[in-house]
Amino acid sequence: MESKTTNGELRDVVILGAGAAGSWAAWRAAAEGVKDVLLLEKTPRLGTKILASGGTRCNLTTTLGPDEAAELFGTAGSRFLRRAFRTLPPQKLREFFAELGVPTLIAPLEKVFPMSGQAKDVRDALLSAVEMTGVELRLNAEATSIQPLSGEQASWSVQLQGGEVILAKRLVLATGGMSYPGAGTTGDGYPWVRKLGLDFVAPVPALAPIQSAETWVHELAGNSLQDVEIRLLNDNGKELGRRRRPLLFTHTGVSGPGAMDLSGIIARTMEDGAGAASIKGWTLRADLMPDVTREELRQVLIAVAALPGGPLLMRGLPIVLSERFPMLEVPSKRILNEVFQEAGLSSRAGHQALTKSARHALIEALKGLKIPVSGTLGFEKAEVTSGGLALRSVDPGTCRVRGLENLWVIGELLDVDGPIGGLNFQAAFATGEICALDLAKQL
Repeated sequence: MESKTTNGELRDVVILGAGAAGSWAAWRAAAEGVKDVLLLEKTPRLGTKILASGGTRCNLTTTLGPDEAAELFGTAGSRFLRRAFRTLPPQKLREFFAELGVPTLIAPLEKVFPMSGQAKDVRDALLSAVEMTGVELRLNAEATSIQPLSGEQASWSVQLQGGEVILAKRLVLATGGMSYPGAGTTGDGYPWVRKLGLDFVAPVPALAPIQSAETWVHELAGNSLQDVEIRLLNDNGKELGRRRRPLLFTHTGVSGPGAMDLSGIIARTMEDGAGAASIKGWTLRADLMPDVTREELRQVLIAVAALPGGPLLMRGLPIVLSERFPMLEVPSKRILNEVFQEAGLSSRAGHQALTKSARHALIEALKGLKIPVSGTLGFEKAEVTSGGLALRSVDPGTCRVRGLENLWVIGELLDVDGPIGGLNFQAAFATGEICALDLAKQL
């Protein structure tokens, strides 16, 4: 419901949230000629979440092309982000940062980091860009509500903690989601968009470690595999997702990109269903050797059984695997022990135990080690939020909110989330870019 224009400081563009999306939009709008940009941030500094990202290294984008990167956000996300990613493709993003004094380097798994390896350099570059272009940045300025206005001067009223009111001709919401709540992302924008009557998708944690109640999983804490294909299966054996990325065992379950990329599916099902009961019987199946076929493994096991002296299978298997596949990452002894357990074999078994049925069971365990799932570690450990303002409410070419005058929503407040690998920062920067360009077009 609209209110009449009230007294307060009148500004052309007000942006709420100085994270990746908000700071980029503020800088680029000012650089494109918007003279009066006010950037409000509730915490004591700009880009707090940037500083914590990527293990403090900040994986700021990807080496993928714009369409390839967009596809990793799923059907709806891809359709929405394609124009933004074509406007600010990953390569152009890297060029922008190079101009800001942050050259980048390519890392494995299509990742891009600042050459210094310091997330602080990314944050400082954005802060300098904001200040250099004349954006007014106010820190410790928490907005508590927004209100659409009817009047000739302002379209929106922003209430700050403490009672101050700021009137905005144009308002941009970049308040983020609920991941990393310690960085100030506590879902502040959610009640605002709900109150405006906009379509909203309930937020759930994404890119979070996955919990498993199995003791053997916990006992493998610290063990990892760099090249493993992981499938998420429900209790009926239906595949819900698949990723080929590193896997890390932890004291609560599994982590690493391979597991975390699938965690949003688990969290969404728990949110929409009956909590933990909704995922009863769900498992991760880890193919420990995705480039080795079952037939090749059968030949390996036949060769192990033929080794002179009849060594233990546990000792002979790594030897033959390394000989036949020199580039293969052979699982650790501790992981192989669990593989043998799943196959019904003792780690002390000799070659005589390798019957045809045992060989089949061992191959299946190597190609699909079963890791029971019991949940995720939630928002406290999540890297992004899945959910937020429904994409059908937003114009994908500008990030303008449909049906409301002079309101834009960008970044993680939107219902877009992608896998690990700089993709979510790419989405934040790219939505900030198309928003900034649209703001500048109205000059």
